[in-house]
Amino acid sequence: MIRFIEISFQSENYDQACQLRNEILRQPLGLDLREEDLSAEADYFHFGILEGSQVIACGLAIPVTAVKAKIRQMAVAGVFQNQGIGKKLLYNIEASLQQRGFELLELDARAAAVGFYQKLGYEQVGEEFQSVSIPHLRMRKSLKKSLQE
Repeated sequence: MIRFIEISFQSENYDQACQLRNEILRQPLGLDLREEDLSAEADYFHFGILEGSQVIACGLAIPVTAVKAKIRQMAVAGVFQNQGIGKKLLYNIEASLQQRGFELLELDARAAAVGFYQKLGYEQVGEEFQSVSIPHLRMRKSLKKSLQE
């Protein structure tokens, strides 16, 4: 059974999410998440999709202001990619943040993932830039529109 959860910092699910983020987002670039200082993540919102007790997708959100949050580190396990899991994760993250009063979401999408976010209502803001050695684009989505639709 696949289900969306909020993940507690430093929990077993958090450890699984960090392993997934490292495997999908860092190791292919020759980086290691375990070498990064993750202590600030105590103040972030952590989310995941579980299959049974295993985290198969994850993402986090950083409160920027009272109404703006930044989504980061979205990752879906390889065998679950292209099955709608990322879309389910993002929709649930958006709903959770909207319930907390956030009205605007931002994210820095890898250039290869821009189409995924555009299909889900995110719009490009600004020019392409380099982050963790690869091209990214800043994207935004207003959650206020979602309330009116």
